[in-house]
Amino acid sequence: MSGGSPEAAQGPPPLLLAEVLRAGLPDYARAHRLPPQHWKILNAIQVCRTPLLGGHQYQCAHCRCAHFAPHACGNRHCPTCQGINSQHWLAAQAGLLLPIPYFHVVFTLPHQLNPLIGQNQKALYDLLFASAAETLLSFGRNNLGAQLGVTAVLHTWSQTLLDHYHLHCIVSGGGPALEGSRWVHSRPDYLFPVGALSTVFRAKFCEGLQGLYTTGKLQFHGQLVPLGVEREFQKLMREATRQGWVVYSKRPFAAPEQVLAYLSRYTHRVGISNRRLLQLDRSAGTVTFDYKDYADGARHKPMRLGLAEFIRRLRLHFLPPHFVKIRHYGLLANRGRQQRLERARALLPPGPLAAPAPAPTPRSLPICPHCGWAALFLVQVVPPQRFQSPPGRTDSS
Repeated sequence: MSGGSPEAAQGPPPLLLAEVLRAGLPDYARAHRLPPQHWKILNAIQVCRTPLLGGHQYQCAHCRCAHFAPHACGNRHCPTCQGINSQHWLAAQAGLLLPIPYFHVVFTLPHQLNPLIGQNQKALYDLLFASAAETLLSFGRNNLGAQLGVTAVLHTWSQTLLDHYHLHCIVSGGGPALEGSRWVHSRPDYLFPVGALSTVFRAKFCEGLQGLYTTGKLQFHGQLVPLGVEREFQKLMREATRQGWVVYSKRPFAAPEQVLAYLSRYTHRVGISNRRLLQLDRSAGTVTFDYKDYADGARHKPMRLGLAEFIRRLRLHFLPPHFVKIRHYGLLANRGRQQRLERARALLPPGPLAAPAPAPTPRSLPICPHCGWAALFLVQVVPPQRFQSPPGRTDSS
């Protein structure tokens, strides 16, 4: 007699964010007012890869067993979908890399600004991108006399799902000279002094923030209503600028392939992945997840939260509709990028080019989960079902 089915040998299925939401949202919805965009995201995650979204019905030509493959939601906040989305994006980026060093620079906003950012996400996220990118490009112009290439990725979370607004930037180690006649290399182990980057970044962001306030483009609700008085707003600005802002620069990547490996970890990351979820206690109304405690040597520790608090923290990181969280600047700016890269490659000394995008491989039949043979053939495409949002209050404003 066999020792049991393959499913039994593998143990219980991993805990998914969708399961946590299905357990916690009914009570949360009755107590909180959510904007329609948040309901759209939460609903998408809950029904991802369930029959509610429809799917593909297969049959195996070998063992004749049926297999249903449900559709994914594709939402960019869904941890189940982001691995696939990341791979598709990376395949398109591989051909943009040059055979030069790349640096990783992180710009972080002070936590005193967190409540203000939470109420003005789009305006202040845009300002974060613009301030960091212009800081790097200006250092490239002034210190190297070159146009750098920058890819910036927004992250809004800490390991404990609290708000921690920072921008990860991949920066080319040099660029075409401003007059366009030669390639200018940065130092192989050093880009720019982080202290100087921090000072310029802080000045640019604060100047932009003052401009938004002066032109009435910031919102102040709830506990932030007093910031509508200029005296109180300027007090916040003094608190936020009392200390230097954190800019961190890592050692350069050794090869373009390492850049791709890094980007695969960061570009499509969401606030929390399914693999970090450890336990759902329905009776106690709690969820436990893994986090790194950087104050204790980056040790992994469990954190237990009530479901309502977990959902509140998760919602902190929902992006505004249509917001672009990965942006390119300078040499890599979208308009005219291919022409600039071709000219840049012509300026570089002969050598191996950046790793090309992987060539497509012939698609084989899907593998049957019952017998392991690549023998599944499509029987029908099942359309999605109609489903309603969970009960609760919505905020249409």
